[in-house]
Amino acid sequence: MEGGVSLSSKQDNAKKGLEGTGLNLPVNHHGNLKSASTDDNLREILSNIKYSKTPAVINYGASWCRVCSQILPSFCRLSNNFPKLSFIYADIDECPETTQHIRYTPTFHFYRDGERVDEMFGAGEERLHDRLWLHS
Repeated sequence: MEGGVSLSSKQDNAKKGLEGTGLNLPVNHHGNLKSASTDDNLREILSNIKYSKTPAVINYGASWCRVCSQILPSFCRLSNNFPKLSFIYADIDECPETTQHIRYTPTFHFYRDGERVDEMFGAGEERLHDRLWLHS
Protein backbone atom coordinates (compact mmCIF):
# COMPACT_ATOMS: atom_id res chain seq x y z
CA MET A 1 0.00 0.00 0.00
CA GLU A 2 1.46 3.32 -1.05
CA GLY A 3 0.41 6.46 0.80
CA GLY A 4 -2.88 5.06 2.14
CA VAL A 5 -4.43 4.85 5.56
CA SER A 6 -5.48 1.62 7.25
CA LEU A 7 -9.15 1.62 8.17
CA SER A 8 -8.34 0.37 11.64
CA SER A 9 -7.67 4.05 12.42
CA LYS A 10 -11.15 5.12 11.24
CA GLN A 11 -12.74 8.07 13.04
CA ASP A 12 -16.41 9.07 13.33
CA ASN A 13 -16.62 12.51 11.75
CA ALA A 14 -18.19 11.75 8.36
CA LYS A 15 -19.38 14.56 6.12
CA LYS A 16 -21.55 14.52 3.01
CA GLY A 17 -19.62 13.30 -0.05
CA LEU A 18 -17.99 15.94 -2.26
CA GLU A 19 -20.15 18.71 -0.85
CA GLY A 20 -19.11 18.11 2.75
CA THR A 21 -15.38 17.69 2.33
CA GLY A 22 -14.65 21.29 3.17
CA LEU A 23 -12.17 21.35 0.29
CA ASN A 24 -12.01 23.85 -2.55
CA LEU A 25 -12.59 21.38 -5.39
CA PRO A 26 -12.30 22.00 -9.15
CA VAL A 27 -15.55 22.45 -11.07
CA ASN A 28 -16.71 19.46 -13.13
CA HIS A 29 -17.68 20.54 -16.66
CA HIS A 30 -19.10 17.25 -18.01
CA GLY A 31 -21.59 16.08 -15.37
CA ASN A 32 -19.63 12.84 -14.96
CA LEU A 33 -18.70 13.39 -11.28
CA LYS A 34 -21.04 12.19 -8.54
CA SER A 35 -20.92 11.34 -4.87
CA ALA A 36 -22.67 8.51 -3.07
CA SER A 37 -24.25 9.87 0.10
CA THR A 38 -25.86 6.66 1.44
CA ASP A 39 -25.58 2.90 1.10
CA ASP A 40 -28.74 2.84 -1.03
CA ASN A 41 -27.34 5.57 -3.25
CA LEU A 42 -24.07 3.66 -3.75
CA ARG A 43 -25.97 0.42 -4.49
CA GLU A 44 -27.99 2.29 -7.13
CA ILE A 45 -24.81 3.75 -8.67
CA LEU A 46 -23.15 0.30 -8.75
CA SER A 47 -26.28 -1.18 -10.37
CA ASN A 48 -26.29 1.58 -13.01
CA ILE A 49 -22.61 0.92 -13.75
CA LYS A 50 -23.32 -2.79 -14.17
CA TYR A 51 -26.32 -2.44 -16.46
CA SER A 52 -25.26 0.61 -18.47
CA LYS A 53 -21.75 -0.82 -18.94
CA THR A 54 -20.42 2.73 -18.64
CA PRO A 55 -16.71 2.86 -17.80
CA ALA A 56 -16.36 4.17 -14.26
CA VAL A 57 -14.01 4.75 -11.36
CA ILE A 58 -15.07 4.82 -7.73
CA ASN A 59 -12.90 6.64 -5.21
CA TYR A 60 -13.48 5.17 -1.74
CA GLY A 61 -12.25 7.68 0.79
CA ALA A 62 -12.98 9.29 4.14
CA SER A 63 -13.28 12.85 5.36
CA TRP A 64 -10.72 12.20 8.12
CA CYS A 65 -8.12 10.71 5.74
CA ARG A 66 -5.36 13.22 4.93
CA VAL A 67 -4.25 11.30 1.82
CA CYS A 68 -7.86 11.19 0.57
CA SER A 69 -8.13 14.96 0.99
CA GLN A 70 -4.93 15.41 -1.02
CA ILE A 71 -6.03 13.25 -3.98
CA LEU A 72 -9.68 14.38 -4.13
CA PRO A 73 -8.98 17.68 -5.97
CA SER A 74 -6.95 15.72 -8.55
CA PHE A 75 -9.78 13.19 -8.87
CA CYS A 76 -12.20 16.05 -9.60
CA ARG A 77 -9.79 17.71 -12.04
CA LEU A 78 -9.20 14.42 -13.87
CA SER A 79 -12.97 13.99 -14.32
CA ASN A 80 -12.75 16.89 -16.79
CA ASN A 81 -9.98 15.14 -18.75
CA PHE A 82 -11.94 11.88 -19.15
CA PRO A 83 -15.53 12.88 -20.03
CA LYS A 84 -16.54 9.35 -21.10
CA LEU A 85 -15.74 7.92 -17.65
CA SER A 86 -18.09 8.20 -14.68
CA PHE A 87 -16.31 9.41 -11.54
CA ILE A 88 -17.90 8.52 -8.19
CA TYR A 89 -16.73 9.47 -4.71
CA ALA A 90 -17.96 7.28 -1.84
CA ASP A 91 -17.17 8.18 1.76
CA ILE A 92 -16.79 4.95 3.72
CA ASP A 93 -18.40 6.50 6.80
CA GLU A 94 -21.53 7.48 4.85
CA CYS A 95 -21.83 4.09 3.11
CA PRO A 96 -20.67 1.65 5.80
CA GLU A 97 -22.54 -1.44 4.54
CA THR A 98 -21.52 -1.21 0.90
CA THR A 99 -17.93 -0.24 1.69
CA GLN A 100 -17.18 -2.80 4.41
CA HIS A 101 -14.84 -4.63 1.98
CA ILE A 102 -12.61 -1.54 1.68
CA ARG A 103 -9.49 -1.97 3.85
CA TYR A 104 -7.44 1.13 2.94
CA THR A 105 -8.24 4.69 1.98
CA PRO A 106 -8.10 5.86 -0.65
CA THR A 107 -9.03 2.83 -2.76
CA PHE A 108 -10.00 3.19 -6.41
CA HIS A 109 -12.09 0.60 -8.26
CA PHE A 110 -12.19 0.71 -12.06
CA TYR A 111 -15.15 -0.68 -14.02
CA ARG A 112 -15.49 -1.56 -17.69
CA ASP A 113 -18.48 -3.25 -19.35
CA GLY A 114 -20.18 -3.48 -15.97
CA GLU A 115 -17.38 -5.45 -14.29
CA ARG A 116 -14.66 -4.36 -11.90
CA VAL A 117 -11.40 -4.74 -13.80
CA ASP A 118 -8.81 -3.03 -11.60
CA GLU A 119 -8.08 -1.70 -8.13
CA MET A 120 -5.57 0.87 -6.91
CA PHE A 121 -4.62 1.71 -3.31
CA GLY A 122 -3.18 5.01 -2.13
CA ALA A 123 -2.68 8.29 -3.91
CA GLY A 124 -0.55 9.69 -6.69
CA GLU A 125 -2.05 11.85 -9.40
CA GLU A 126 0.19 10.43 -12.13
CA ARG A 127 -0.59 6.82 -11.15
CA LEU A 128 -4.31 7.65 -11.09
CA HIS A 129 -4.11 9.41 -14.46
CA ASP A 130 -2.35 6.40 -16.00
CA ARG A 131 -5.02 4.00 -14.70
CA LEU A 132 -7.81 6.27 -15.93
CA TRP A 133 -6.19 6.45 -19.36
CA LEU A 134 -5.85 2.67 -19.42
CA HIS A 135 -9.51 2.09 -18.56
CA SER A 136 -11.11 4.90 -20.58
